[in-house]
Amino acid sequence: DHLASLFTEQQIYRIDHYLGKEMVQNLMTLRFGNRIFNPCWNRDNIASVQVTFKEPFGTQGRGGYFDEFGIIRDVMQNHLLQIATLVAMEKPISCLPDDIRNEKVKVLRSIPEIELKDVVLGQYVGNEEGEGDAKLSYLDDLTVPKGSRTPTYAMAVLKINNERWDGVPFILKCGKALNERKAEVRIQFRDVPGDIFSGKPKRNELVIRVQPGEALYVKMMVKTPGMAFDMEETELDLTYSSRYENVKLPDAYERLILDVFCGSQMHFVRSDELSEAWRIFTPLLHKIQQENIVPIPY
Repeated sequence: DHLASLFTEQQIYRIDHYLGKEMVQNLMTLRFGNRIFNPCWNRDNIASVQVTFKEPFGTQGRGGYFDEFGIIRDVMQNHLLQIATLVAMEKPISCLPDDIRNEKVKVLRSIPEIELKDVVLGQYVGNEEGEGDAKLSYLDDLTVPKGSRTPTYAMAVLKINNERWDGVPFILKCGKALNERKAEVRIQFRDVPGDIFSGKPKRNELVIRVQPGEALYVKMMVKTPGMAFDMEETELDLTYSSRYENVKLPDAYERLILDVFCGSQMHFVRSDELSEAWRIFTPLLHKIQQENIVPIPY
């Protein structure tokens, strides 16, 4: 509100650095630049959408700062929700910044407030085989208040009440001190109707790996090579480091700062987007605090 009193919306560039990442920016091109995806991008064909963020380390000395905000404010309400919005939005009438952001706001308005029953919260307790400070528990961080119940892991199920996505869960997952570093979108398709293979086929998946190692791959069933008529799961794999080995991808902040210099707001968060994001998450955050929810140790 203070910024809005000093500047116009066209002068404000709210940075979410995930909007500067290669594979996040690729979502629009993937969806709206390829005919093969549009007919199946709906509740009739997609069983679920998962947006995942995992880090193998803990708070790395930022425990005091992190404890004030928690994993939902730190990662889910911004980075993961922005990615989910790009997956779920309708096709904009053009690639102009406000046409894109108009569609993002529309889909955000279709998402009801998240209920506590659709959320799982956790707090890491340390693992001797973990990376760096993940060997210790969150509460071992001297900057974290004793007995803190701030979650370092969260999973939430979003519902989108519109014709395209009704009944399809959008599952957002994020956490620290986990088994790997990874950020990805995983779109799982429904089972093949009229299966003739005795229930052997696995569900197709489209996976967009944001980091590390940008990649796009489709998991699908094929006949196992050889004489037998068996089947196996394989992948159509577009790994950027192999396909574009001579291309150096810019850092997310490099892209966004260049956008500021060029006056492009395409990859920045508009005020009504931000308001809708907080509308979705704020009641949940208040309930977690009011009920003093105990996170599950992991």
